[in-house]
Amino acid sequence: MLTFFVVQYTKGLMDQFAHWLPTDVYAVVVAFLVLIMAQLAIGANATDWRMYGLAFANAFLIAAAAGQMQNKAVRPPGHREGDGDGKGI
Repeated sequence: MLTFFVVQYTKGLMDQFAHWLPTDVYAVVVAFLVLIMAQLAIGANATDWRMYGLAFANAFLIAAAAGQMQNKAVRPPGHREGDGDGKGI
């Protein structure tokens, strides 16, 4: 959830300064940083390479979940394109 909000609030700024960076890749970077900060906050060893490897792998899963949250926010379930009442089918 934090990754979703950070990306949503900062992607406009990132588009201005790093327009070459796709939003999905930016979401992976944000997720990686959030995971690293969380591990360090609970006392993980900053020199343990396993923490960084697992955070990198999990960052892709979190970024994918954040992307799905974005899709649901833009196109809620039961809503059809061109349907003005929002009731869907």
